[in-house]
Amino acid sequence: MKTRAAVMWKATGNYEVEELELDAPKEGEVLVRFDYAGLCHTDEHLRNGDLGFTPPMVGGHEGAGIVEEVGPGVTHLKAGDPFVTSWMPSCGRCRFCVTGQTNLCDNGAFLMSGTMLDGTQRLHGRGQGVGAVDLLGTFSQWNVIPAACVVPLPPEMPLDKAAIVACGVPTGWGSAVNVNAANTRPGDRIVIYGIGGIGINAVQGAAHAGAELVIAVDPVAFKREKALELGATHAFASAEEAHDFVWSETRGVGADAAIITVGLVDKQVVSDGFSMIRKGGRLVITAVSSPDLLIEIPSFELTLYQKAIVGSLFGSGNPHYDIPKLIDLYLRGSLKLDQLITTRYGLDDVNKGYDDMLAGKNIRGLLEISH
Repeated sequence: MKTRAAVMWKATGNYEVEELELDAPKEGEVLVRFDYAGLCHTDEHLRNGDLGFTPPMVGGHEGAGIVEEVGPGVTHLKAGDPFVTSWMPSCGRCRFCVTGQTNLCDNGAFLMSGTMLDGTQRLHGRGQGVGAVDLLGTFSQWNVIPAACVVPLPPEMPLDKAAIVACGVPTGWGSAVNVNAANTRPGDRIVIYGIGGIGINAVQGAAHAGAELVIAVDPVAFKREKALELGATHAFASAEEAHDFVWSETRGVGADAAIITVGLVDKQVVSDGFSMIRKGGRLVITAVSSPDLLIEIPSFELTLYQKAIVGSLFGSGNPHYDIPKLIDLYLRGSLKLDQLITTRYGLDDVNKGYDDMLAGKNIRGLLEISH
């Protein structure tokens, strides 16, 4: 069959929307229709070369839609099922899966490889095979994806709101609440650097977990306002302002945790976060950086103050458990999703959506692919 999709044909540059050929699903795969796709910053990193990948590649890893056809061996899904994606196709057998760390599954080696799990491709165009970001390629009307990437939805869950729960929401929320990340507890003081589609959900997660102070740091006034609307107790334009406030409020103790969710990590934000946390505090780095960035922290302070620095991927959780839990929180009114979608775009406007994100206009842009 044919599908229209937004493709990165080169290692940098804009997405180009054009028609591709799509093969039928193979063993353990499903054919899906994507109705909505979130504009996550990760796919912008492809445009500007911050992340290495093997082009050509269909963008997008946040998506929701309908299962159209199941391939051989798929028994837990059927045509007509509404779903949201999980971009880590956990195998259930590797060391990390069997120890409850499915976000670190060894299948992560395939995420930017340009192939499916069997080493072949389902999309074709311009006389060559075309890969899909995180084996999903949600910037496409239809695609074939691993069944392991499909999280079924309750029928009452709106697909547009579900799409952003595919990555940004669990990544931010988990960075704040999961035990392997910030592990926010009642009464904690939490600082979040960068209030985009991930940071805003770290705000929501920290507030939900009972933090006494939830401090948002972002230079964009609109984003600070949104953070205060969705759970932040305070918001500051600079790290210096936030540091002075926290040191005053905690009588020189510092924050229990700092979470870095900026667009691209640099040395300064790591230094800011490390100096913000108390003795025994934790710095959580969720945002990505360029592959060659080396961070520097004072070793003396690391040891004598027993501070910890941890990375967090996909919220340090288990997507097939965490995503349904977050969907349920939304349906019960405890998680805000409607307020996160700032602007909606057609598939042909995908580059404008990312330009708007870089200009600080959006918390989360949404592609309306089937409209």
